[in-house]
Amino acid sequence: MKESTKIILQDLFENYPKLKSCSESIITCVEEMIACYKGGNKVLVCGNGGSAADALHIVGELMKAFVLPRKLSQAEQDKIREASGNAEYIIENLQGALPAISLVGETALMTAYANDMAPDLAFAQQVYGYGIPADILIAISTSGNSKNVIYASEVARAKGVKVIALTGESGGRLGEICDVLINVPEKETYKIQELHLPVYHAVCLAVENEFFNEEN
Repeated sequence: MKESTKIILQDLFENYPKLKSCSESIITCVEEMIACYKGGNKVLVCGNGGSAADALHIVGELMKAFVLPRKLSQAEQDKIREASGNAEYIIENLQGALPAISLVGETALMTAYANDMAPDLAFAQQVYGYGIPADILIAISTSGNSKNVIYASEVARAKGVKVIALTGESGGRLGEICDVLINVPEKETYKIQELHLPVYHAVCLAVENEFFNEEN
């Protein structure tokens, strides 16, 4: 891990002293995501309600530039010039991506599956369809007991997809089945969510820094 990446995480723990209780798991989360992307894999994210909004937010930070420029490599630029008459416009605006998919936004798929099969397996169905070994599922549940998130995590384990759980203090059932548990030290839903935001922002900053910061 780069020294500049370590500083990002140090800043998180200094600004949010409560999170020192789960510092090891946050660092492990970053390490797992770095390994995932270095292996050419992707990240899936799911959650309910406010956590569904967080899932979308995480994907937004990973799939485009967060704070660092993500210019295309020369080889990528050359391929676009060969393929498009609008190459310069595309090259100027396209950004490097860390592949991530939110499982909460597929309205047609989720409503069709809920109507035809089982509503609480809608996330699990997507994990089954998208997931391959060494992918990561970020499973968000403030209680740690959301059935649809638990089912998705169980299917992830069956598929060889690593599960990083983002929960409240207890961890719930999700804490028992995940590979990495980030259980922020709060019990009320809104307070848990208030700590989830700086956690995943720091994680996304750290992972971006590893791949797009040319300095150490």
